[in-house]
This record gives sequence, structure tokens and C-alpha cells, in this order.
Amino acid sequence: MLLNHAAKWQKKIDSFHLVLCQLVSWFTLFMVLVTFLIVVLRYGFNMGWVAMQESVMYLHGMVFLLGAAHTLRVNEHVRVDIFYRKFSPTKQAKVDIVGGLVLLMPVNLFIFFISFEYVVSAWKILEDSQAAGGIPAVFLLKSLLLAFSLTMVLQGIAEIIGNILRIRQQKQIDKEQLEKEKVQ
Repeated sequence: MLLNHAAKWQKKIDSFHLVLCQLVSWFTLFMVLVTFLIVVLRYGFNMGWVAMQESVMYLHGMVFLLGAAHTLRVNEHVRVDIFYRKFSPTKQAKVDIVGGLVLLMPVNLFIFFISFEYVVSAWKILEDSQAAGGIPAVFLLKSLLLAFSLTMVLQGIAEIIGNILRIRQQKQIDKEQLEKEKVQ
């Protein structure tokens, strides 16, 4: 059945984002260590390197842009919650489906398409840092925009599938309860 196939894709997408999250968590640790090293070198030894400082910016970009889909996956994203909390699980799933289709997917597809030429231009010239001694890979940093939107669209698909499955499961539970009540 189509939903069974979709459920397999949901699990694959969720697994991919779990692995990506684990990688990103190492970036966070590395970013803290590099920042500590920058501070020690700067204030302890009056030394500094632009590339080292820029590496923190690169790591920070990776953490936030590559970690966003995982945040959505574990439902820790920002949500303006006025009524949602009081909704039934089925109604919450319906709201999440509509939000995914009307907001999440279009916004991230827009980000992808509006950023595409920007990133391609950076790759064409292999854009590097404007600062002397900086990291010669600004094109890679800009590529995170495309990676962000793609991972968010993938996770959006997984979330929509998961919510459809939740609604279907709840309907099955409700149907079974009605049948039990008829028998009694």
C-alpha cells in the first residue's frame, strides 16, 4: 500500500537526520573548543588567525542550518502555541499537515530557488574569504543555504507522512473502540 511505502521513506528520512544531528553535535563541541583556543591565544599570547576565527562562523552556520531539520523532527522548533496544546492528537496532526503544506514546504522551496543562483555564482568563482588569511571556501558556507532548505523539505515530507499515519492510526483505534462498545 502507498502509506506503507511512505512510512518506509519517513523512517529513512528520520534516520538520515538522526545521523546528521549526531555529526552536527560534534561540530558544536569543536566550535566550543576552537572558540576557547581563540580566546586563550588572543588574550594569553596576543596571537590570532583570521581563518581560525572564521572557522567558528562556519561551524556555527553548519550547526544551525544542518541541525534545523532535526529540531523539527523532535518537535523542538519554535511554535506559536495559542490553541495547539489543547487540541486532540488528531487535530494537532491535521494542523501540522496544513502547516507543512502551506508554510514549511513553500517557504523552504522558495529559499532553495532564490538561493540557487547565489550559491552557483559562488561556486563558479570558488569564492573565498575577503579577509587576508581567511578560509578560501565561502562557496561551501553559502552552500549551506541549499542544504538547509533541502533537509527541511525532506523532514517536512517525513512529518506530513507521520501525521497522516497518526490520523489513520487514531481512526483505527476509534473504529475498534466503537466495535467493542457495540458488542457490549
